[in-house]
Amino acid sequence: MNEVNDPPVVAAVDGSEHSLRALSWALGAAETVGAPLVVAHVRSDALQLGAARIASLGTEPELRDTVLDAVRTVVEERGHTVPVRYDSLDGTVTEVLPAAARGARLLVTGSRGHGGFATLLLGSTGRALAARSPCPLVVVPHEARTASLDSGPEAGRILLGLHPEETPDEVVTFAFETAGRRGVPLEAMTALPLPPNPSALVAAPSPAFQMPPPLPLADDTEDLLAEARRVQETRLRPFAERWPDVKLVRTVAPGDAAGLLVDASADAALLVVGRHHRHRIAELLVGSVAHAVLHHAACPVAVVPPPAADRPSVGAG
Repeated sequence: MNEVNDPPVVAAVDGSEHSLRALSWALGAAETVGAPLVVAHVRSDALQLGAARIASLGTEPELRDTVLDAVRTVVEERGHTVPVRYDSLDGTVTEVLPAAARGARLLVTGSRGHGGFATLLLGSTGRALAARSPCPLVVVPHEARTASLDSGPEAGRILLGLHPEETPDEVVTFAFETAGRRGVPLEAMTALPLPPNPSALVAAPSPAFQMPPPLPLADDTEDLLAEARRVQETRLRPFAERWPDVKLVRTVAPGDAAGLLVDASADAALLVVGRHHRHRIAELLVGSVAHAVLHHAACPVAVVPPPAADRPSVGAG
């Protein structure tokens, strides 16, 4: 292994229990693919200000990053089979972590923590990090099943949220590569939103405000499902041929995509979703699906960005 040229897995830590769970997941993923691990800590605002003050006075020694020192002890006591580097970073989480992950295989974070991570998935910080990461972002939820933190088959299947017409090839490739490396099944789940039954509509006081009957009607559900299965099978066929050893489970179900994926994540090892889609209107799905599963999924979630020239084509290990 060439430590200089091999794209690393980057684990963002802050010393909290949740970030240490994410670090454990990241180290397992790095060891699975034989990639180096970079442990990155964004120092607190107070520490950054103190360090800047000391530097302005020309005083030595520099303030130590005690959080990173403690994390180093945890990693070394666990042991590792890949090179590990520890980086202490200054700046804001949403700026310096994407910069640190440029050219990386993965950026891995926890869902709760201290300091800059405290609101990671609770508002704009989480959305900004998911939107800016140049590589797949894996978020390990604080309530994740212990089994989902393993890297072997015992962790469970890979779950792919698939919109046959919108999900980019890079997202599907990531899911297949990850399932292939882990030797676990891959379930591709496609949601089929169904229109409301016309009988459930409340009559408006004026014809001008009445809603037209939804098309197609609920009686066409089975036909719609059959067509959706055909479209999904066609979309996945070239990937299934490329990875013949991956056991592929095709699922098409009526309902809301986010709700179906969250329910299915209960016994999955990793849920894979895309960040962007081919059409501008699909940006709404980033808020409704990717953001929803980041909040509520029971397993780690990988948000895969569009292709970039400096990003290696690799799975999550």
